Amino acid sequence: MLHKIAVISFDHWNYDAHIVTALQKKGIESFHIKIGDFKYKNTWERILNTFSKVFLGKNPKLKKRQEYILQQLQEKGFQNQILVINPDLIDLEYHLAIRKYTDKYIAYLYDSVSRCPVEHLLEGVFDKIFSFDKNDVFTYGFSETTNYIYFHTPEKEAIQKQNFVYIGSIDNRLKILNDFGEQIKKHQQSFLFYAIGKKAFINKLKQLFLGKYKNIIFKKKRFTQIETLKMYAESEIIVDLVRDNQSGLSFRIFEALGLQKNLITNNKSITTYDIYNSGKIVYFDNLFKPNKFSFNKENYSNDIINKYSIVNFIKNIFQL
Repeated sequence: MLHKIAVISFDHWNYDAHIVTALQKKGIESFHIKIGDFKYKNTWERILNTFSKVFLGKNPKLKKRQEYILQQLQEKGFQNQILVINPDLIDLEYHLAIRKYTDKYIAYLYDSVSRCPVEHLLEGVFDKIFSFDKNDVFTYGFSETTNYIYFHTPEKEAIQKQNFVYIGSIDNRLKILNDFGEQIKKHQQSFLFYAIGKKAFINKLKQLFLGKYKNIIFKKKRFTQIETLKMYAESEIIVDLVRDNQSGLSFRIFEALGLQKNLITNNKSITTYDIYNSGKIVYFDNLFKPNKFSFNKENYSNDIINKYSIVNFIKNIFQL
């Protein structure tokens, strides 16, 4: 009997679609319900939703997006397994409805519980909950996993264009990132720091009139994964800054692995992973000494690359 697996997520950064592709390559019938793909039926429906948000303080789109999930499952039918990523984005009543379409309902938390609360979903909803946050694994008894390398390692090394590169969201990491840029300039090394999000224009104004965050390039639209990997490949060192209240490893870590790149991070939990022993990753706290970083010139081992590949990820998550 053919195994069927559905993946449900918003997939803001286009990582989750790779899970479906990897499953399909193993001969598993799999499809992705990307919640953000929900579209209004017409302009009038969009106008009514805007009116409700502005004047009634309610957003009907949130409910319609969840109804969209059920519509997709009705079309595709019963699934052997369903994985939902960041389940806090779905109301309990819809989780219980989704659960009826599968033998095994699994969750994967991309964010820490402190950032995206899921306590209301911990009983009677999921058969298993995975988390990449070590603190949450310890506190709530989740099953531990990590993110994954979602691409094949390039055969040819790219030409280096700068020493440091950072690509992340516009959030409270801006000050530490900008201060790091000041230290790098003192040592006459090159860098590209991108902060991406809806508040890009506001921060550009702060740069222009207040001189704030002058070492950061603000951008509203996200880079494609191809663009992101190209910039990482053309840099000597990838910079990783951890979000507040998070101890899990971001996708930057695994992009560095896949590209065989050096990485510096202020995420202390990195020191508890085997990849830290490679000598290609440096942990720092608040002491920035760009001329003092020392890296192993050898590549990450094949064992490490295989362990953190997406193939191994789906094997562990779905017990394939």
